[in-house]
Amino acid sequence: MTVAADSVTSLVQSVDWLTIAPPTITAVVALIVLVADLFVPEQRKRLLGAVAIAGLVAALITLVPLRKGNRATFCLTTDADACSYTADHFTLVIQLLVLGGALLTALLSLHDTRNKLPAGEFWFLLLSSAAGAALLPASRDLATLVVALEVASLPAFALVGLRRGDRLSSEAALKFFLSSVAATAVMLLGVSFVYATTGTLHLTQIAADLDKVPGQLDTLAKVGVALTLVGFAFKTAAVPFHFWVPDTYVGAPLPIAAYLSVVGKAVGFSGLILVTVIAFPGYANVWGPAIAVLAGLTMTAGNVAALRQSATRAWSAVRLLAWSSVAQAGYLLVPIAAAAYSSDDQIGATVAYALMYAVVNLGAFAVAALVARTHPLNRISDYRGLYTTRPLTALAMGFFLLCLAGLPPGIIGLFAKVTVFSSAIDAGLGWLAVVMGLNVVIALYYYLQWTAILFRAPAGAEETADEAQPVRKRAPAAVTVAIVLTAAVGVVLSGYPQLVLRVAASSLF
Repeated sequence: MTVAADSVTSLVQSVDWLTIAPPTITAVVALIVLVADLFVPEQRKRLLGAVAIAGLVAALITLVPLRKGNRATFCLTTDADACSYTADHFTLVIQLLVLGGALLTALLSLHDTRNKLPAGEFWFLLLSSAAGAALLPASRDLATLVVALEVASLPAFALVGLRRGDRLSSEAALKFFLSSVAATAVMLLGVSFVYATTGTLHLTQIAADLDKVPGQLDTLAKVGVALTLVGFAFKTAAVPFHFWVPDTYVGAPLPIAAYLSVVGKAVGFSGLILVTVIAFPGYANVWGPAIAVLAGLTMTAGNVAALRQSATRAWSAVRLLAWSSVAQAGYLLVPIAAAAYSSDDQIGATVAYALMYAVVNLGAFAVAALVARTHPLNRISDYRGLYTTRPLTALAMGFFLLCLAGLPPGIIGLFAKVTVFSSAIDAGLGWLAVVMGLNVVIALYYYLQWTAILFRAPAGAEETADEAQPVRKRAPAAVTVAIVLTAAVGVVLSGYPQLVLRVAASSLF
């Protein structure tokens, strides 16, 4: 009886609740909002937004006691090093990015949930997606990784199509859903192949067992590795899995487009990093060249498409930001490819670049959300003369665009690009560095063109003062706060880029 009792006891795990606090708090608050929505009267629905924001702030605060990055839980009783949840430095940085991005998205959404979107459903879906996104970088087995990916993605489909009666919104949600489901199915097939060849789902054990795969199973293992990467390549909007991006961004509510451009990408890149660097290092000769080619194609396709956007086309501002996000995904892929040829430390360059991109891209979408209040079609030409009507907003938007272009005063954008460029050079990927350099020059054209439009005289300036007076609505306080926060963080990072670049120089795993 004693032996049996000891055997049972050995299978019982103690859960480190502090370690899993960030995604857990987010998920619990999502359930609270869902239940509260049933009882809160219509005139008090705005309180749900306050609860959601408070929950995201609480989740962010719990990252502070975890800052040493040396905790793990849900480990195998037979192998203490094989854990399903690990809070290392990589996890904490990505969770900061994800939860911070969700918080800014919540601020941008406060006004819309009072007038256009169903509040209860919106906040529940946003928090649920954020919980899955926060879980994913901590996942250290393929089962948890896939579950986290789908928890982050499934609510996002609904968020894209949440504008009831809007044909564009419904069409965008359907395209996003169908293409994502296809990518997930391919990824699950790859995961099954990997499990068939190794007999385990834990990433560290997969890395060890792939080195001992029998010769007759080597092809199956390689196919499994390649197919597993497909799902994450879709989330990052890498070519050729990028066609859903512009239509989805245009059809989604603008705050959700901002969320997908930052948090959605963080989910894809963190998953891609985990499976390549931790699970499949022995097959770097398979995924390294593939990701390098994807990086070159993705940045080129994104920049060329952004270059072709007409300033007077409906929703051209959102489309340009969408194609710009595809191009930025290409830059983010470069250090991952470099890790196959040199060391895991190259991953820090991707994370550093992602932090910079998250701040300035959310800021650009915040300005787009503000302009959309007076110009619903959100054309690039609608930003002409923005400096005349909203000088501080125009300065902020110009700063965001220059950061994305990598030009002063957006010093953080320049430093981040140099870091990514250096990772390619250090890994011996000279051809990829050349492709990146050419793409940076191409991107300068459309970023600078949009920046110049902000400071031109408004259209019709030759008319009388009364006729030329632009329409101006009072900016929602929450949107103003989002713009100020992102601009302030961008300025601080440009003044002290080492705050982000320290991530690039340190080992995150």
